[in-house]
Amino acid sequence: MSVTVYVPGDAAALALGADSVAAAITAEAAKRGIDIRLVRNGSRGMLWLEPLVEVATPRGRIAYGPVAASDVRSLFAAGCLSGGAHPLHLGATDEMPWLKRQQRLACRRIGVVDPRSLDDYLAHGGGAGLSLARGMTPAGIVRQVTDSGLRGRGGAAFPTGVKWRTVLDTPAPLKYIVCNADEGDSGTFSDRLLMEGDPFQLLEGMAIAGLAVGATMGYLYVRSEYPHANAALNAALDGARDWLGDFKIEVRKGAGSYVCGEETALLESLEGRRGIVRAKPPLPAISGLFGQPTAINNVITFGSVPDILARGASHYHELGCGRSRGTLPFQLAGNIKYGGLVEVPFGLTLRELLYDFGGGSRSGRPLRAVQVGGPLGAYLPESQFDTPLDYEAFAAIGAGLGHGGIVAFDDSVDMAKQARYAMKFCAIESCGKCTPCRIGSTRGVEVIDRIRAGHGGQIELLEDLCETMVLGSACAMGSMTPIPVMSALRHFAGDFR
Repeated sequence: MSVTVYVPGDAAALALGADSVAAAITAEAAKRGIDIRLVRNGSRGMLWLEPLVEVATPRGRIAYGPVAASDVRSLFAAGCLSGGAHPLHLGATDEMPWLKRQQRLACRRIGVVDPRSLDDYLAHGGGAGLSLARGMTPAGIVRQVTDSGLRGRGGAAFPTGVKWRTVLDTPAPLKYIVCNADEGDSGTFSDRLLMEGDPFQLLEGMAIAGLAVGATMGYLYVRSEYPHANAALNAALDGARDWLGDFKIEVRKGAGSYVCGEETALLESLEGRRGIVRAKPPLPAISGLFGQPTAINNVITFGSVPDILARGASHYHELGCGRSRGTLPFQLAGNIKYGGLVEVPFGLTLRELLYDFGGGSRSGRPLRAVQVGGPLGAYLPESQFDTPLDYEAFAAIGAGLGHGGIVAFDDSVDMAKQARYAMKFCAIESCGKCTPCRIGSTRGVEVIDRIRAGHGGQIELLEDLCETMVLGSACAMGSMTPIPVMSALRHFAGDFR
Protein backbone atom coordinates (compact mmCIF):
# COMPACT_ATOMS: atom_id res chain seq x y z
CA MET A 1 0.00 0.00 0.00
CA SER A 2 1.35 3.45 -0.97
CA VAL A 3 2.22 5.95 1.77
CA THR A 4 1.63 9.67 1.09
CA VAL A 5 4.49 11.98 2.05
CA TYR A 6 4.18 15.76 1.94
CA VAL A 7 7.19 18.00 1.25
CA PRO A 8 6.45 21.72 0.69
CA GLY A 9 7.12 23.25 -2.70
CA ASP A 10 6.72 26.71 -1.16
CA ALA A 11 9.41 29.30 -2.01
CA ALA A 12 10.62 29.57 1.60
CA ALA A 13 10.91 25.79 1.93
CA LEU A 14 12.70 25.60 -1.41
CA ALA A 15 15.20 28.19 -0.22
CA LEU A 16 15.90 25.93 2.76
CA GLY A 17 16.49 22.80 0.68
CA ALA A 18 13.04 21.24 0.20
CA ASP A 19 13.87 20.00 -3.30
CA SER A 20 16.90 18.07 -2.07
CA VAL A 21 14.81 16.63 0.79
CA ALA A 22 12.11 15.50 -1.66
CA ALA A 23 14.73 13.92 -3.92
CA ALA A 24 16.34 12.13 -0.96
CA ILE A 25 12.96 10.77 0.19
CA THR A 26 12.19 9.46 -3.30
CA ALA A 27 15.62 7.83 -3.59
CA GLU A 28 15.51 6.27 -0.11
CA ALA A 29 12.03 4.84 -0.70
CA ALA A 30 13.15 3.33 -4.01
CA LYS A 31 16.27 1.89 -2.37
CA ARG A 32 14.11 0.18 0.27
CA GLY A 33 11.46 -0.94 -2.23
CA ILE A 34 8.76 1.17 -0.56
CA ASP A 35 5.92 2.62 -2.62
CA ILE A 36 5.29 6.26 -1.71
CA ARG A 37 3.22 9.09 -3.15
CA LEU A 38 5.09 12.36 -2.86
CA VAL A 39 2.97 15.53 -2.73
CA ARG A 40 4.56 18.97 -2.95
CA ASN A 41 2.14 20.88 -0.77
CA GLY A 42 2.21 24.47 0.43
CA SER A 43 3.88 25.60 3.62
CA ARG A 44 1.90 25.43 6.85
CA GLY A 45 3.48 28.79 7.71
CA MET A 46 5.79 27.59 10.50
CA LEU A 47 8.83 28.88 8.69
CA TRP A 48 11.34 28.03 11.44
CA LEU A 49 10.47 24.34 10.88
CA GLU A 50 10.94 24.29 7.11
CA PRO A 51 11.37 22.00 5.32
CA LEU A 52 8.50 20.39 7.24
CA VAL A 53 7.87 16.81 6.13
CA GLU A 54 4.48 15.24 6.86
CA VAL A 55 3.50 11.60 6.57
CA ALA A 56 -0.10 10.43 6.22
CA THR A 57 -0.80 7.68 8.76
CA PRO A 58 -4.02 6.05 10.05
CA ARG A 59 -3.68 8.42 13.05
CA GLY A 60 -3.51 11.50 10.81
CA ARG A 61 -0.55 13.41 9.49
CA ILE A 62 2.66 13.19 11.49
CA ALA A 63 5.18 16.00 11.12
CA TYR A 64 8.98 16.04 11.15
CA GLY A 65 11.11 19.12 10.89
CA PRO A 66 13.17 20.94 10.04
CA VAL A 67 14.41 18.13 7.77
CA ALA A 68 17.65 18.19 5.78
CA ALA A 69 18.48 15.74 3.02
CA SER A 70 21.07 14.19 5.34
CA ASP A 71 18.29 13.34 7.85
CA VAL A 72 16.24 11.23 5.44
CA ARG A 73 18.09 7.94 5.91
CA SER A 74 17.72 8.06 9.69
CA LEU A 75 14.06 9.06 9.37
CA PHE A 76 13.33 5.97 7.28
CA ALA A 77 15.34 3.81 9.69
CA ALA A 78 13.19 5.15 12.56
CA GLY A 79 10.00 4.21 10.72
CA CYS A 80 8.88 7.69 9.81
CA LEU A 81 6.42 6.33 7.23
CA SER A 82 4.35 4.98 10.11
CA GLY A 83 4.98 7.95 12.42
CA GLY A 84 7.99 6.49 14.23
CA ALA A 85 9.95 8.32 16.93
CA HIS A 86 12.91 10.44 15.82
CA PRO A 87 14.65 13.59 17.15
CA LEU A 88 12.82 15.58 14.44
CA HIS A 89 9.42 14.05 15.32
CA LEU A 90 6.89 16.83 16.04
CA GLY A 91 3.76 14.73 16.52
CA ALA A 92 0.39 15.14 14.84
CA THR A 93 0.43 18.27 12.69
CA ASP A 94 -3.10 19.29 13.64
CA GLU A 95 -2.20 19.11 17.33
CA MET A 96 0.83 21.38 17.14
CA PRO A 97 0.00 24.27 19.55
CA TRP A 98 1.15 27.00 17.16
CA LEU A 99 -1.37 25.82 14.56
CA LYS A 100 -4.10 24.70 16.92
CA ARG A 101 -4.43 28.13 18.56
CA GLN A 102 -5.14 29.77 15.23
CA GLN A 103 -8.52 30.12 13.53
CA ARG A 104 -7.73 29.74 9.88
CA LEU A 105 -10.35 30.61 7.27
CA ALA A 106 -8.61 32.08 4.24
CA CYS A 107 -5.55 29.89 4.87
CA ARG A 108 -7.20 26.75 6.22
CA ARG A 109 -6.27 24.53 3.26
CA ILE A 110 -2.70 25.80 2.83
CA GLY A 111 -0.38 22.87 3.49
CA VAL A 112 -3.34 20.48 3.58
CA VAL A 113 -4.19 20.11 -0.10
CA ASP A 114 -2.18 19.32 -3.20
CA PRO A 115 -2.06 22.76 -4.87
CA ARG A 116 -1.97 21.17 -8.34
CA SER A 117 -5.10 19.04 -7.86
CA LEU A 118 -8.60 20.46 -8.33
CA ASP A 119 -10.05 17.13 -7.14
CA ASP A 120 -8.15 17.44 -3.86
CA TYR A 121 -9.35 21.01 -3.44
CA LEU A 122 -12.97 19.98 -3.97
CA ALA A 123 -12.55 16.98 -1.64
CA HIS A 124 -11.48 19.37 1.14
CA GLY A 125 -14.56 21.57 0.87
CA GLY A 126 -13.45 23.86 -1.93
CA GLY A 127 -15.97 24.94 -4.53
CA ALA A 128 -18.96 25.10 -2.17
CA GLY A 129 -19.05 28.90 -2.26
CA LEU A 130 -18.97 29.05 -6.05
CA SER A 131 -21.70 26.41 -6.34
CA LEU A 132 -23.98 28.42 -4.06
CA ALA A 133 -23.15 31.69 -5.82
CA ARG A 134 -24.22 30.23 -9.16
CA GLY A 135 -27.72 29.85 -7.75
CA MET A 136 -27.88 33.41 -6.39
CA THR A 137 -28.57 36.80 -7.93
CA PRO A 138 -25.63 39.22 -8.26
CA ALA A 139 -27.25 41.48 -5.68
CA GLY A 140 -27.63 38.51 -3.32
CA ILE A 141 -23.92 37.71 -3.55
CA VAL A 142 -22.98 41.33 -2.90
CA ARG A 143 -25.34 41.39 0.08
CA GLN A 144 -23.64 38.34 1.61
CA VAL A 145 -20.20 39.93 1.25
CA THR A 146 -21.49 43.24 2.62
CA ASP A 147 -23.19 41.61 5.60
CA SER A 148 -20.05 39.65 6.44
CA GLY A 149 -18.20 42.90 7.16
CA LEU A 150 -15.28 41.88 4.92
CA ARG A 151 -12.91 44.79 4.29
CA GLY A 152 -10.10 44.86 1.77
CA ARG A 153 -7.07 43.02 3.10
CA GLY A 154 -4.61 44.93 0.94
CA GLY A 155 -4.13 47.83 3.35
CA ALA A 156 -6.87 50.40 2.76
CA ALA A 157 -9.48 48.21 4.53
CA PHE A 158 -12.29 49.56 2.31
CA PRO A 159 -15.55 47.57 2.63
CA THR A 160 -15.50 44.95 -0.10
CA GLY A 161 -19.26 44.83 -0.49
CA VAL A 162 -19.46 48.60 -1.11
CA LYS A 163 -16.84 48.35 -3.86
CA TRP A 164 -18.62 45.42 -5.51
CA ARG A 165 -21.99 47.18 -5.26
CA THR A 166 -20.54 50.19 -7.09
CA VAL A 167 -19.26 48.00 -9.93
CA LEU A 168 -22.56 46.10 -10.11
CA ASP A 169 -24.62 49.31 -10.26
CA THR A 170 -22.45 50.99 -12.92
CA PRO A 171 -23.83 50.20 -16.38
CA ALA A 172 -21.16 49.22 -18.91
CA PRO A 173 -20.70 46.81 -21.84
CA LEU A 174 -17.77 45.12 -20.07
CA LYS A 175 -16.68 44.75 -16.47
CA TYR A 176 -13.49 43.30 -15.02
CA ILE A 177 -12.15 41.57 -11.94
CA VAL A 178 -8.53 42.35 -11.07
CA CYS A 179 -6.56 40.63 -8.34
CA ASN A 180 -3.73 42.71 -6.93
CA ALA A 181 -1.10 40.05 -6.17
CA ASP A 182 1.79 42.52 -6.26
CA GLU A 183 2.72 41.74 -2.65
CA GLY A 184 5.68 44.07 -2.23
CA ASP A 185 5.65 45.09 1.44
CA SER A 186 8.62 43.98 3.50
CA GLY A 187 7.69 41.26 5.96
CA THR A 188 4.59 40.12 4.06
CA PHE A 189 4.05 36.73 2.48
CA SER A 190 0.45 35.64 3.07
CA ASP A 191 -0.50 36.26 -0.58
CA ARG A 192 2.43 34.14 -1.72
CA LEU A 193 1.55 31.31 0.66
CA LEU A 194 -2.04 31.24 -0.60
CA MET A 195 -1.07 31.39 -4.28
CA GLU A 196 1.52 28.67 -3.90
CA GLY A 197 -0.39 26.49 -1.44
CA ASP A 198 -4.08 26.87 -2.34
CA PRO A 199 -4.41 28.60 -5.73
CA PHE A 200 -7.88 27.21 -6.50
CA GLN A 201 -9.32 29.17 -3.57
CA LEU A 202 -8.11 32.41 -5.12
CA LEU A 203 -9.57 31.43 -8.51
CA GLU A 204 -12.87 30.56 -6.81
CA GLY A 205 -13.01 33.92 -5.04
CA MET A 206 -12.41 35.78 -8.29
CA ALA A 207 -15.09 33.74 -10.07
CA ILE A 208 -17.60 34.56 -7.32
CA ALA A 209 -16.71 38.25 -7.70
CA GLY A 210 -17.35 37.95 -11.43
CA LEU A 211 -20.83 36.58 -10.76
CA ALA A 212 -21.44 39.35 -8.22
CA VAL A 213 -20.66 42.29 -10.51
CA GLY A 214 -21.40 40.86 -13.95
CA ALA A 215 -17.82 40.36 -15.15
CA THR A 216 -16.62 37.45 -17.27
CA MET A 217 -12.92 38.33 -17.37
CA GLY A 218 -10.39 38.49 -14.58
CA TYR A 219 -6.70 39.34 -14.38
CA LEU A 220 -4.22 38.17 -11.77
CA TYR A 221 -1.38 40.68 -11.50
CA VAL A 222 1.47 38.80 -9.79
CA ARG A 223 4.81 40.34 -8.93
CA SER A 224 7.72 39.13 -11.05
CA GLU A 225 9.67 38.18 -7.92
CA TYR A 226 7.16 35.35 -7.31
CA PRO A 227 8.06 32.77 -9.99
CA HIS A 228 6.73 29.84 -7.95
CA ALA A 229 3.39 31.58 -7.38
CA ASN A 230 3.16 32.35 -11.10
CA ALA A 231 3.81 28.69 -11.91
CA ALA A 232 1.29 27.43 -9.34
CA LEU A 233 -1.45 29.75 -10.60
CA ASN A 234 -0.91 28.86 -14.24
CA ALA A 235 -0.92 25.15 -13.40
CA ALA A 236 -4.15 25.58 -11.43
CA LEU A 237 -5.75 27.49 -14.29
CA ASP A 238 -4.88 24.71 -16.73
CA GLY A 239 -6.89 22.30 -14.61
CA ALA A 240 -9.74 24.61 -13.70
CA ARG A 241 -10.98 26.16 -16.93
CA ASP A 242 -14.01 23.88 -17.24
CA TRP A 243 -14.79 24.33 -13.54
CA LEU A 244 -14.66 28.13 -13.87
CA GLY A 245 -17.08 28.00 -16.80
CA ASP A 246 -17.64 31.29 -18.60
CA PHE A 247 -15.35 33.21 -16.28
CA LYS A 248 -11.87 33.54 -17.77
CA ILE A 249 -8.72 34.41 -15.84
CA GLU A 250 -5.31 35.44 -17.12
CA VAL A 251 -2.13 35.66 -15.07
CA ARG A 252 -0.02 38.74 -15.79
CA LYS A 253 3.50 39.17 -14.45
CA GLY A 254 4.36 42.53 -12.90
CA ALA A 255 7.43 44.49 -13.85
CA GLY A 256 9.08 44.85 -10.45
CA SER A 257 7.66 48.22 -9.41
CA TYR A 258 6.54 48.69 -5.80
CA VAL A 259 4.15 51.49 -6.76
CA CYS A 260 2.16 49.03 -8.92
CA GLY A 261 0.71 47.78 -5.66
CA GLU A 262 -1.36 50.99 -5.85
CA GLU A 263 -4.49 50.02 -7.76
CA THR A 264 -4.45 52.69 -10.47
CA ALA A 265 -0.73 52.24 -11.18
CA LEU A 266 -1.45 48.53 -11.45
CA LEU A 267 -4.15 49.25 -14.03
CA GLU A 268 -1.72 51.37 -16.04
CA SER A 269 0.74 48.48 -16.02
CA LEU A 270 -1.95 45.97 -17.02
CA GLU A 271 -2.82 48.18 -19.98
CA GLY A 272 0.81 48.09 -21.14
CA ARG A 273 1.99 51.46 -19.88
CA ARG A 274 4.45 52.58 -17.24
CA GLY A 275 3.07 52.11 -13.73
CA ILE A 276 2.14 55.64 -12.67
CA VAL A 277 -0.78 56.51 -10.41
CA ARG A 278 -3.92 57.95 -11.96
CA ALA A 279 -5.82 60.91 -10.61
CA LYS A 280 -9.02 59.98 -8.76
CA PRO A 281 -11.89 60.40 -9.41
CA PRO A 282 -13.00 58.51 -11.40
CA LEU A 283 -12.65 55.52 -9.12
CA PRO A 284 -11.63 52.20 -10.72
CA ALA A 285 -15.00 50.77 -9.64
CA ILE A 286 -16.57 53.18 -12.14
CA SER A 287 -13.79 53.61 -14.73
CA GLY A 288 -10.98 51.14 -14.23
CA LEU A 289 -9.29 48.68 -16.59
CA PHE A 290 -9.65 49.89 -20.19
CA GLY A 291 -12.09 52.51 -18.89
CA GLN A 292 -14.60 49.90 -17.67
CA PRO A 293 -15.96 49.29 -14.13
CA THR A 294 -13.41 47.14 -12.31
CA ALA A 295 -13.43 45.36 -8.95
CA ILE A 296 -9.86 45.35 -7.64
CA ASN A 297 -9.05 43.40 -4.50
CA ASN A 298 -6.00 41.63 -3.18
CA VAL A 299 -5.34 37.90 -2.77
CA ILE A 300 -6.51 37.47 0.82
CA THR A 301 -9.70 39.44 0.12
CA PHE A 302 -10.67 37.18 -2.76
CA GLY A 303 -9.45 34.19 -0.76
CA SER A 304 -11.88 35.05 2.05
CA VAL A 305 -14.95 35.17 -0.19
CA PRO A 306 -15.53 31.43 -0.83
CA ASP A 307 -15.81 30.71 2.89
CA ILE A 308 -18.25 33.61 3.36
CA LEU A 309 -20.51 32.25 0.61
CA ALA A 310 -20.19 28.64 1.78
CA ARG A 311 -20.84 29.24 5.49
CA GLY A 312 -22.90 32.41 5.34
CA ALA A 313 -22.17 36.03 6.18
CA SER A 314 -23.10 35.67 9.85
CA HIS A 315 -20.44 33.01 10.48
CA TYR A 316 -17.75 35.40 9.28
CA HIS A 317 -19.24 38.46 10.96
CA GLU A 318 -19.31 36.74 14.36
CA LEU A 319 -15.51 36.75 14.39
CA GLY A 320 -13.46 39.86 15.13
CA CYS A 321 -14.28 43.07 16.97
CA GLY A 322 -15.79 46.49 16.25
CA ARG A 323 -15.79 47.20 12.52
CA SER A 324 -12.98 44.71 11.96
CA ARG A 325 -14.78 41.46 11.22
CA GLY A 326 -13.47 38.01 10.41
CA THR A 327 -9.81 37.03 10.50
CA LEU A 328 -6.54 38.37 9.15
CA PRO A 329 -3.45 36.30 8.34
CA PHE A 330 -0.66 38.13 10.18
CA GLN A 331 2.91 37.58 9.09
CA LEU A 332 5.68 37.59 11.71
CA ALA A 333 9.12 38.50 10.42
CA GLY A 334 12.31 40.27 11.42
CA ASN A 335 13.98 39.57 14.76
CA ILE A 336 11.38 37.07 15.95
CA LYS A 337 11.88 33.56 17.30
CA TYR A 338 8.97 31.87 15.56
CA GLY A 339 8.40 33.66 12.28
CA GLY A 340 5.52 32.65 10.05
CA LEU A 341 1.83 32.94 9.25
CA VAL A 342 -0.73 33.41 12.04
CA GLU A 343 -4.39 33.70 11.07
CA VAL A 344 -6.56 34.81 13.98
CA PRO A 345 -9.71 36.92 14.43
CA PHE A 346 -9.26 40.64 14.97
CA GLY A 347 -9.05 41.66 18.63
CA LEU A 348 -5.93 39.84 19.75
CA THR A 349 -3.31 42.28 21.04
CA LEU A 350 -0.02 42.94 19.30
CA ARG A 351 1.79 41.70 22.42
CA GLU A 352 -0.04 38.36 22.33
CA LEU A 353 0.92 37.94 18.69
CA LEU A 354 4.57 38.81 19.32
CA TYR A 355 5.03 36.63 22.40
CA ASP A 356 2.36 33.91 22.45
CA PHE A 357 2.94 33.09 18.79
CA GLY A 358 6.25 34.76 17.96
CA GLY A 359 8.05 33.73 21.14
CA GLY A 360 9.76 37.11 21.50
CA SER A 361 12.96 38.07 19.75
CA ARG A 362 15.17 35.54 18.00
CA SER A 363 18.24 37.17 19.58
CA GLY A 364 16.87 36.78 23.11
CA ARG A 365 17.10 40.52 23.70
CA PRO A 366 14.03 42.64 24.57
CA LEU A 367 11.80 43.68 21.67
CA ARG A 368 12.08 47.44 21.31
CA ALA A 369 9.94 48.20 18.28
CA VAL A 370 7.80 46.61 15.60
CA GLN A 371 6.78 47.97 12.22
CA VAL A 372 3.25 47.02 11.28
CA GLY A 373 1.88 47.32 7.76
CA GLY A 374 4.95 47.21 5.54
CA PRO A 375 7.75 49.70 4.85
CA LEU A 376 5.33 52.65 5.08
CA GLY A 377 3.85 51.52 8.40
CA ALA A 378 4.44 53.10 11.80
CA TYR A 379 7.15 51.97 14.20
CA LEU A 380 5.47 51.08 17.46
CA PRO A 381 7.26 51.07 20.84
CA GLU A 382 6.80 48.46 23.56
CA SER A 383 4.37 50.78 25.36
CA GLN A 384 1.88 50.25 22.50
CA PHE A 385 2.18 46.47 22.26
CA ASP A 386 -1.13 46.04 24.11
CA THR A 387 -3.07 47.71 21.28
CA PRO A 388 -5.76 45.36 19.89
CA LEU A 389 -5.22 44.20 16.31
CA ASP A 390 -8.13 46.20 14.93
CA TYR A 391 -8.22 48.77 12.12
CA GLU A 392 -9.74 51.55 14.22
CA ALA A 393 -7.59 50.87 17.29
CA PHE A 394 -4.46 51.17 15.19
CA ALA A 395 -5.71 54.30 13.44
CA ALA A 396 -6.24 55.86 16.88
CA ILE A 397 -2.50 55.60 17.62
CA GLY A 398 -1.43 56.86 14.18
CA ALA A 399 -0.72 53.42 12.77
CA GLY A 400 -2.32 50.92 10.41
CA LEU A 401 -2.56 47.16 10.04
CA GLY A 402 -2.00 47.28 6.29
CA HIS A 403 -1.53 43.83 4.83
CA GLY A 404 -0.82 42.31 8.24
CA GLY A 405 2.96 42.24 7.98
CA ILE A 406 4.83 42.66 11.28
CA VAL A 407 8.60 43.18 11.41
CA ALA A 408 10.18 43.01 14.87
CA PHE A 409 13.35 44.73 16.16
CA ASP A 410 15.21 44.13 19.43
CA ASP A 411 16.83 46.81 21.59
CA SER A 412 19.95 47.00 19.43
CA VAL A 413 18.07 48.74 16.60
CA ASP A 414 18.93 52.31 15.54
CA MET A 415 15.54 53.89 14.85
CA ALA A 416 17.01 56.95 13.15
CA LYS A 417 18.60 54.57 10.68
CA GLN A 418 15.22 52.85 10.20
CA ALA A 419 13.58 56.24 9.54
CA ARG A 420 16.21 56.92 6.89
CA TYR A 421 15.47 53.54 5.32
CA ALA A 422 11.79 54.48 4.95
CA MET A 423 12.67 57.73 3.17
CA LYS A 424 15.26 56.02 0.98
CA PHE A 425 12.76 53.31 0.06
CA CYS A 426 10.33 55.98 -1.16
CA ALA A 427 13.07 57.77 -3.11
CA ILE A 428 13.90 54.54 -4.93
CA GLU A 429 10.35 53.31 -5.53
CA SER A 430 8.54 56.59 -6.28
CA CYS A 431 6.88 56.58 -9.70
CA GLY A 432 8.05 60.18 -10.10
CA LYS A 433 4.70 61.68 -11.04
CA CYS A 434 4.34 64.16 -8.18
CA THR A 435 6.95 66.51 -6.73
CA PRO A 436 6.25 65.99 -3.00
CA CYS A 437 6.99 62.27 -3.30
CA ARG A 438 9.75 62.38 -5.95
CA ILE A 439 11.74 65.29 -4.53
CA GLY A 440 10.52 65.22 -0.95
CA SER A 441 11.80 61.71 -0.30
CA THR A 442 15.24 62.56 -1.71
CA ARG A 443 15.48 65.71 0.40
CA GLY A 444 14.19 63.72 3.36
CA VAL A 445 17.13 61.32 3.17
CA GLU A 446 19.51 64.28 3.10
CA VAL A 447 17.85 65.94 6.10
CA ILE A 448 17.92 62.72 8.16
CA ASP A 449 21.60 62.32 7.31
CA ARG A 450 22.26 65.82 8.64
CA ILE A 451 20.28 65.07 11.81
CA ARG A 452 22.23 61.86 12.38
CA ALA A 453 25.44 63.83 11.89
CA GLY A 454 24.48 66.02 14.86
CA HIS A 455 22.46 68.86 13.33
CA GLY A 456 19.46 68.63 15.65
CA GLY A 457 18.05 71.90 14.35
CA GLN A 458 17.04 70.09 11.18
CA ILE A 459 14.29 68.12 12.97
CA GLU A 460 11.74 70.92 12.48
CA LEU A 461 12.62 71.01 8.78
CA LEU A 462 12.05 67.23 8.57
CA GLU A 463 8.65 67.60 10.22
CA ASP A 464 7.65 70.35 7.76
CA LEU A 465 8.82 68.19 4.85
CA CYS A 466 6.78 65.25 6.11
CA GLU A 467 3.67 67.44 6.37
CA THR A 468 4.15 68.59 2.76
CA MET A 469 4.45 64.97 1.59
CA VAL A 470 1.31 63.94 3.47
CA LEU A 471 -0.79 66.80 2.11
CA GLY A 472 0.62 67.08 -1.40
CA SER A 473 1.39 63.59 -2.68
CA ALA A 474 -0.78 62.08 -5.38
CA CYS A 475 -1.07 58.64 -3.77
CA ALA A 476 -0.35 56.68 -0.61
CA MET A 477 3.28 56.13 -1.56
CA GLY A 478 4.25 59.71 -0.78
CA SER A 479 1.58 60.46 1.81
CA MET A 480 2.43 57.38 3.92
CA THR A 481 6.23 57.58 3.78
CA PRO A 482 6.25 60.14 6.63
CA ILE A 483 4.39 57.70 8.92
CA PRO A 484 7.42 55.58 9.87
CA VAL A 485 9.63 58.67 9.99
CA MET A 486 7.36 60.63 12.31
CA SER A 487 6.63 57.61 14.50
CA ALA A 488 10.38 57.07 14.93
CA LEU A 489 10.81 60.73 15.85
CA ARG A 490 7.89 60.58 18.27
CA HIS A 491 8.75 57.36 20.11
CA PHE A 492 12.52 57.09 19.71
CA ALA A 493 13.71 60.71 19.76
CA GLY A 494 16.93 59.77 21.55
CA ASP A 495 18.16 57.89 18.47
CA PHE A 496 18.17 61.14 16.48
CA ARG A 497 20.53 62.92 18.90
